[in-house]
Amino acid sequence: MTSSESSQEVFIGALDQGTTSTRFIIYNSEAKPIASHQLELTQYYPEAGWVEHDPYEILKSVRICTAKALEKATAAGYNVEDGLKAIGITNQRETIVMWSKSTGLPLYNAIVWMDLRCNLICRSLEKRLAGGKKHFLETCGLPVSSYFSAPKILWMIENLYGVKEAIRTGDCMFGTIDTWVIWNLTGGCGTPYGDKYVRGLHVTDCSNASRTMLMNLKTLEWDRPTLEQLGIPFEILPKIVSNSEPIGLIANGWPLSGIPITGCLGDQHAAMLGQLCLKGQAKSTYGTGAFILLHTGEEIVQSSNGLLSTIAYKLGPDAPTKYALEGSIAIAGAAVQWLRDGLGIIQTASDIEELAETVVNTGGVYFVPAFNGLLAPWWRDDARGVLLGLTRFTNNGHIARAVLESLCFQVKDVLDSMHKDFDNSGGDFLLRVDGGATVNNLLMQIQADFLGSLVVRPADIETTARGAAYAAGLAIGLWTEEEIFSSKNEENSTTFIPNMDAEKRKKMCEAWCEAVSRSFNLAFLSC
Repeated sequence: MTSSESSQEVFIGALDQGTTSTRFIIYNSEAKPIASHQLELTQYYPEAGWVEHDPYEILKSVRICTAKALEKATAAGYNVEDGLKAIGITNQRETIVMWSKSTGLPLYNAIVWMDLRCNLICRSLEKRLAGGKKHFLETCGLPVSSYFSAPKILWMIENLYGVKEAIRTGDCMFGTIDTWVIWNLTGGCGTPYGDKYVRGLHVTDCSNASRTMLMNLKTLEWDRPTLEQLGIPFEILPKIVSNSEPIGLIANGWPLSGIPITGCLGDQHAAMLGQLCLKGQAKSTYGTGAFILLHTGEEIVQSSNGLLSTIAYKLGPDAPTKYALEGSIAIAGAAVQWLRDGLGIIQTASDIEELAETVVNTGGVYFVPAFNGLLAPWWRDDARGVLLGLTRFTNNGHIARAVLESLCFQVKDVLDSMHKDFDNSGGDFLLRVDGGATVNNLLMQIQADFLGSLVVRPADIETTARGAAYAAGLAIGLWTEEEIFSSKNEENSTTFIPNMDAEKRKKMCEAWCEAVSRSFNLAFLSC
């Protein structure tokens, strides 16, 4: 990629606030990472099916990761103090925070995207609304589900006096994690800045807004009829902006004070941009969950097979909106964490590859990781995890391999649905992959075998942060959209070629579908 600023070395920062960690990566003008720092984030489980984060811990991690990455870049000889020109932000989606406008204090912990406490609210909405679970599909592209932000907002309003009172007095602010971070970074309740006193900017981007159930996919504005039907006040919602434009300056008291925030995308949309996906191309990100997006161009494709219609990206206020089909899988890398933390079968997440390779197959064991129900394409919040096919022959290696296979089966389910919904005859027949779990070569080979198609892993697997950097650099003219999409992401990439017999693949997938069906209607067991 060619930098448009050659007089001095130019850098872009990318803040990636994920479900299990926060990281800050600094890129040069060739979009190559030069320094980074990462911190794990505490997960809170106050009740079965509930998942929360501490909003202040998120802010603390942002501060530490930014400062440490800057220190590392400086120690490596880079003049980031003068050369860093903008930052982009990418974040875990659907997770929400409500806070006080006057004090800046959170009114409750952040409710995480995979939290299930809103299931009863969703069932009530399905009964009350004319279209049931599909009532809002045409407007926002999403079914009624506890996965999205709106039911979480309703739970807070119904169950937390502090939220109800803050709404009554006009003191309540709502945001997904991007909004919470940007509001604090740009001033919060108020910060002296030169001879001014700046207050935080209450904004979100269109990709994060598209995951709330409240934004109209066509207009990219909050949908007033939806808000009225749900009883959510318009006044608590942030302004919606594009993915690449000047948003605001970082306030005093933060590392990078005075640097503009010029890019913002939900993590999966950022990964799609980082993978340089164009129409007809698909990517899968393997993190806590797994998220598969297929670029559908400027067309909103309504799924008939359990997928979501969503935004791919909008690279500027006047740029065309690009859309995607998405399949979200709640438990991917989280299943590996369960083997480590819950069962103690492995000591570190990376140990699973070596353990799984001690066996040539699972010995007939199938694992369905429906810890918090199943998302796409099944959408069964009554499902719970099952481990089937156990015999006295079964050992830890079989279970570890079954966990890896469960990730790959779920991705195949989603891609099969995508092929039914979207005519991809003009696209390619490979899957672009990224995320921490993709360092596992066995996992990637299993994925290629189950799909019967190529799987391509880029040299830099942190494409989520890269996408945020692309958006931020584009907004300040560091590079053009043409330069971004002509860059060589596939240099030094690794391609996994399928080598499984088609008949064997078919039988294994049929057995997997049977295992999935056994996970249904088990939620009552946890009551």
